[in-house]
Amino acid sequence: MSDTNQQSSLEQPGEELLKDAGSSVGLVQTQTVRLFQGDQRLLLASGQSLGPIDVAYETYGRLNEQRDNAILIVHALSGDAHVAGRHRPEDPKPGWWDHMIGPGKPIDTDRYFVICSNCLGGCMGTTGPGSINPQTGKHYGLTFPIITIGDMVELQGHLIDYLGIEKLLAVVGGSMGGMEVLEWAIRFPGRIHAALPIATTARLTAQSIAFNAVGRNAILSDENFQQGNYYLTDNFPNNGLSVARMIGHITYLSEKAMHAKFGRRLQHSQDYQYNFAQEFSVESYLDHQGTAFVDRFDANTYVYFTKAMDYFDLSHQHASLLNAVQGTNCRFLVLSFTSDWLFPPRQSQDLVNTLIAADKDVTYCDIDCPYGHDSFLLETLVQGQLIRGFLQQTYLKLSYAGKAAGSPPLSQPATPAAQMNITPRIKKNGSIFEGFRVDHRQIARLIPPDSSVLDLGCGDGTLLALLQEQKNIRGMGVTLSTDDVLACTRRGVSVVQYDMEKYLHSFAEKSFDYVVLSQTFQVIRQPKKALRQMLRIGRQIIVSFPNIAYWRGRLHLLWRGKAPMWKQLPGHWYDKPEESVNYLSIRDFENFIYKQLNARCITRIPFSSRTGRQVRFRPNFFADEVIFVITDECP
Repeated sequence: MSDTNQQSSLEQPGEELLKDAGSSVGLVQTQTVRLFQGDQRLLLASGQSLGPIDVAYETYGRLNEQRDNAILIVHALSGDAHVAGRHRPEDPKPGWWDHMIGPGKPIDTDRYFVICSNCLGGCMGTTGPGSINPQTGKHYGLTFPIITIGDMVELQGHLIDYLGIEKLLAVVGGSMGGMEVLEWAIRFPGRIHAALPIATTARLTAQSIAFNAVGRNAILSDENFQQGNYYLTDNFPNNGLSVARMIGHITYLSEKAMHAKFGRRLQHSQDYQYNFAQEFSVESYLDHQGTAFVDRFDANTYVYFTKAMDYFDLSHQHASLLNAVQGTNCRFLVLSFTSDWLFPPRQSQDLVNTLIAADKDVTYCDIDCPYGHDSFLLETLVQGQLIRGFLQQTYLKLSYAGKAAGSPPLSQPATPAAQMNITPRIKKNGSIFEGFRVDHRQIARLIPPDSSVLDLGCGDGTLLALLQEQKNIRGMGVTLSTDDVLACTRRGVSVVQYDMEKYLHSFAEKSFDYVVLSQTFQVIRQPKKALRQMLRIGRQIIVSFPNIAYWRGRLHLLWRGKAPMWKQLPGHWYDKPEESVNYLSIRDFENFIYKQLNARCITRIPFSSRTGRQVRFRPNFFADEVIFVITDECP
């Protein structure tokens, strides 16, 4: 829905974010291919058919010998195929996502072959209402058939066939493009390895449909619209399209961003003029956006694209969103932005919750950025790192899956340990777990190979990365920290940025073999509720925490009369996280298991974090940490 040609929609509000260490793809050329010629026709969701169809597209980078490094970029409402580089040296602006695509950039054209095409119904080279109908010799206008997001994706699939690519490494897109990404994952589950829907939704809300309707009405009621047949006249429906653009552009920005840029500043005077002229800076800005838009976009395309977005509803198309995603088999990276009120984070979270319930491989991050819906076009620091890491790990996993299957590996393979940054420091005893956190080593020994593991409060993903590398587990992490999400993504660990206590209900019953809560129990606000949910989700749960009854803690209280401090409980009580209130002992937790959870303890491992050794004599006194393995299943 956003304006993919407006990299600087707030006069460079995030200029510092647009800088990237990579270089440009340079000069590029838009190509066109004609599909569905002769008797061939593209069957549309409306029941009508269309052909021939010209498709405008651009490519960047090189397709490797295996033809498995291709990434499709799909554009938003007002976008086009020109996503990176420049057509001419004198072009004032590069493609609409140039800071994300190019050599050394997050979508690295030294590694990937990148494709972007103008959508069906577009006005930038692909057949649309402004094209000539070969049967009549006239512009289609409103005789062009109604199209859907699914129709756009179907045409993109035929373009990928034309390019000789059997399976895409990834499909990436924001806003309307994110809808296309979801459609790709559902319509062609065997043709993509990864889906990256950004700042999008599985269906528009009534509010979003209302904004689209007002924009369309502004166009349709323009006296120059002439039922869509304005192409041979000198009077285009510029007023209507300009108003539609202004309305749309307001929804792309956040209140904070608009206030920071414009406030209530007057444009040309120091005081009110008491007339109906455009006095405020924001009015002049919107007028400029509307005027610039009509010079490059077609009113009919705006009408058709917004209607296609209104019709997009995966729940309606597939009886439920869960049914819609059930057949997908790709990895997902779902991104939202905190200030996006057009497609707010909760819509992305609804999608993520459904993917979790369907047991899909999903990573999610809600990026803190002030620029509203346009954030996906402007923010690169976090978004770029997430996309880079996610694509690299997808590429890496496919490489090693190919090796295991005996097929040629992807180009530029890298060693898993180096890529995941978890190289074990093997000591004299030969343990693969030496060099890791003591409780992580203990937990890793408890979990058998090929298990499924949910790590709550997973931190930087070290434990899950270790288990994936050495035990071949299927894992997912949960964390609140954006930095942790970035670290997990670089390690190839699937993670969702959730408050675990609010979203544990999203996980299906017994959907994991193990649920781990490592050094996080002490910050749980409702321990009983959280652990009962964990017991519902996992066949066994593993909990580790510092033991408050450790002798150092007792000594602090006995001799100093102060809250205890040692290695596992550093800092003063007032410097700890505000929720860090669950100080408990080994004995406390044993009573909690039996009396409050009605569960049973399978294993208890009290140990010294200093030596890493298990404490067998008076553990409630001599062990500063403990690990419990618990279940609610009958023996």
